[in-house]
Amino acid sequence: MLIPFPPQAPLPTLPAEFNASTPFPSIPAILNKLDDHLALRTTFSAPRSAQPGATDLKVWGTIRANLKVIGVLKQGKHAHLGRWYAFVEGLDKTQEVVQGLFNAKSSNNKASKAEKNKAGTVEASLPNAIPGQVVLRFAPEPSGYLHIGHIKACILNRALADKYNGKMLLRFDDTNPEKEDDEFEGSFQSDLSMLGVKWDGVVHTSDHFERIQQCAKQLIEQGDAFMDDTDQLTMREQRMALVPSKNRDAPVETNLTQFAEMCSGSEEGQKWFLRAKIDYTSPNGAMRDPAIYRCINKAHHVTGEKYKAYPMYDLACPVVDSLDGVTHALRANEYADRKPQYEWFLEKLGMKKIEIFDFSRLDFVYTLLSKRKLKYLVEQGLVKSWEDPRFPTIRGMRARGLTIEALKGFIASQGASSSTMLMEWDQIWSWNKKVIDPIAPRYWSIVEEDAVKVTVQGGPAEEVRTLPAHKKNPEVGDKKTVFSSHLLMEQADAESFGDNEEVSFWRQASPTGVPLTLAAQITAMDWGNAFVRNKKTNSATSKVESLDLELHLEGDYKKTSKKVHWLSAPTDAHPLVPVVLIDYDYLINKKKIEDGDDFTACLNPVTEYRVNALADANVENLKRFDIIQFERKGFYICQGTKDAEGRMEFGFIPDGRMSTVALKGQPFKEASTADVGAPGEKGWGKGTNATASKAPDAHAQKTEGKVYLSDVTSGFQIPSTDNMYSVDRLYGKDDVKPACDNVNMYKVKPVYDV
Repeated sequence: MLIPFPPQAPLPTLPAEFNASTPFPSIPAILNKLDDHLALRTTFSAPRSAQPGATDLKVWGTIRANLKVIGVLKQGKHAHLGRWYAFVEGLDKTQEVVQGLFNAKSSNNKASKAEKNKAGTVEASLPNAIPGQVVLRFAPEPSGYLHIGHIKACILNRALADKYNGKMLLRFDDTNPEKEDDEFEGSFQSDLSMLGVKWDGVVHTSDHFERIQQCAKQLIEQGDAFMDDTDQLTMREQRMALVPSKNRDAPVETNLTQFAEMCSGSEEGQKWFLRAKIDYTSPNGAMRDPAIYRCINKAHHVTGEKYKAYPMYDLACPVVDSLDGVTHALRANEYADRKPQYEWFLEKLGMKKIEIFDFSRLDFVYTLLSKRKLKYLVEQGLVKSWEDPRFPTIRGMRARGLTIEALKGFIASQGASSSTMLMEWDQIWSWNKKVIDPIAPRYWSIVEEDAVKVTVQGGPAEEVRTLPAHKKNPEVGDKKTVFSSHLLMEQADAESFGDNEEVSFWRQASPTGVPLTLAAQITAMDWGNAFVRNKKTNSATSKVESLDLELHLEGDYKKTSKKVHWLSAPTDAHPLVPVVLIDYDYLINKKKIEDGDDFTACLNPVTEYRVNALADANVENLKRFDIIQFERKGFYICQGTKDAEGRMEFGFIPDGRMSTVALKGQPFKEASTADVGAPGEKGWGKGTNATASKAPDAHAQKTEGKVYLSDVTSGFQIPSTDNMYSVDRLYGKDDVKPACDNVNMYKVKPVYDV
């Protein structure tokens, strides 16, 4: 849209073209000219008309379309133009236009966002991809269970295969019989099916062992590989020092003889391994004559005893990619330095070029993704199994309460980025909350320790009411709630009540919005308000033993500062369900395990916190993986198990808030790796004590009372039973001695001196 405009309302000659893309340097002069023109005019249509006309609408539209113009206008330096713009902006017709544009933009944004966040949808493009001919592969090693580090790769491969109407192969890179097992292959296929990730064929690297062996012999015959018997430590030192192996220039015939010996698995053959002859002086360590074939005298889970020597990943990967017809190889950028090596093998073996597409692997704080290290934790009994809720495996995360929909949506939101980062866990759990919050039924539970007996004056003897299980989503269903004159409340809530204070019972919204009495369906807090008439406290423990409440249903719940939940005291007719609420901590207490770290020194000594509670009877029939919300506590997943006392076990589900994903124990200290210190009893909820236990042991570990000194390092003793962690003083071990020479304060005797 350009100005000058039609002759019905001519504008002054402007110093530059005025449209939606007018550059910022030209805008002030244009606005000055327009402002001067309106000094003696109501509109741009004047004097022909005092009402806005076509010219006014065109100028208004041009200003509206250029955010830089609006920014200058908001500075208030153009009084006449600003007055005119506010006048036109407020007209009914222009408001209709603005609202229409807003609705259209909002609709487009929502559609775009929904498409982008659709589970499994990833925005990425493959180089030189021909629709209908793309073949990708997801190639895990069957030496563990599918974990969060694999998910991005499998979803990316599937999404890109679908985008180009291609295929995705599930290939098991089974080149190390010492670590691999049929169990892990089965678990991968089962977990991928659970994720909804389909594949177009299952293949194995072992399908091509014979052909890979021929390729290895071809490299030897070409002078591109040699046999070596250098010990591992010496070879590592030589590669670091850019020194060639003593066997690098051995004759081809000698290398072929030794290769055959290695493949036979003989005692002599076990001393030798094959190395690619690339460039031992290369600045890229992956090109310094890497080992590519070795002897492993152990039965393979697919090929049995047929082979005694097996190819290593660096050789097997490009060869099998070529043999399987892969057109694009998606690889985590941790293998970026191996790209020249990958291309070298294809070139030397005369195989077709394969496009490599790099992406970043997902790494999370306080998380182990190495299958070797995870296997160690399982074998040492530090976790129950590969499905333990503290594990980053898909099965473990599902047991923790992470939904498949949230997992796929989170991965899709990360895209195909190749930027390496160490992620916090808050984002993925925030995604999960969006999924479970609208559908998780709401129930109540009371921490059993020091639970307070409550008598309600004016309450019913005992009656059961049907209430919605989710006040915002009636499709979730109903629940049964027992009302009586005898209740249970949590100690922390009872301690907070003052005498004659008016409090609100937790309630749910009436479908009609009309306040109801006790005999009808309950309104916004199940019961309404009540006065605290009597609070009995144990003088020895300072714990509240009982409460007497008087109902005040006419009270305004909006004016009370305390809104509490409750349960009717158990009876033979309406018992409560004993449960244990479990909160988990990370398995390691160091954010990232670096190369060379002994990860066992970073193991978190306490990773489970258990609280015994009583829940309403609605939870009794819950099944494994059912997700609920215990109101005022958070979301929980039913583990489908019971502890030694027969209590149903519920695991806490983080909701993305930092308080729910932060490390609960003491962080790793470089100076002391042998014992980082147990956190002891961790306070859970409002003043309750959680029993800390080292997995899988669920027995309580009670902490001893602490003794503080009045002057920190000296003075009289102050005994304490608090549950705070012990931390080092920020300003060092020595006391701070403030200089007070220039302070004109009176000197007084310390009040603690006797």
